[in-house]
Amino acid sequence: MFLQMSIVRIWLHVVWSTKNREPFFETTVQRKLVFEHIMTYGRSKDIHIDFVNGYTDHVHVLLVLGATQTVADSVKLLKGESSHWLKQQGIVPAYFAWQADYFAVSVSETVVSRVREYIKNQEIHHRTKSFSEEYDEFVSRINQA
Repeated sequence: MFLQMSIVRIWLHVVWSTKNREPFFETTVQRKLVFEHIMTYGRSKDIHIDFVNGYTDHVHVLLVLGATQTVADSVKLLKGESSHWLKQQGIVPAYFAWQADYFAVSVSETVVSRVREYIKNQEIHHRTKSFSEEYDEFVSRINQA
């Protein structure tokens, strides 16, 4: 007898910024609260989040989509709920919002650890490079592929 089952494992690196790239998360305490909340909430909604980090004006999430999950639905859940939670907790001003757009790219299983390290080192990375420069590099790499 042959057992049939669907196996889906789609790794994504997703990045989104605050509206107008305002630096709402200036302290490491704020960033830690935001990133931990996104991870906890995502997992509560069965979004397999491997790693979350970012800097003062943006978030990087490494996640795995399941068979019935879409990029748009997953990102909408994470951004929408976290925005509400951040305002409710008083971590950001009432006018806080995430930028509508986001960046999402698939990640090969062979480079997951490299992407995780890149996300992990955001604070060091942004000592020398702005989010705008980082984003432009991402877009440039995609356009070259």
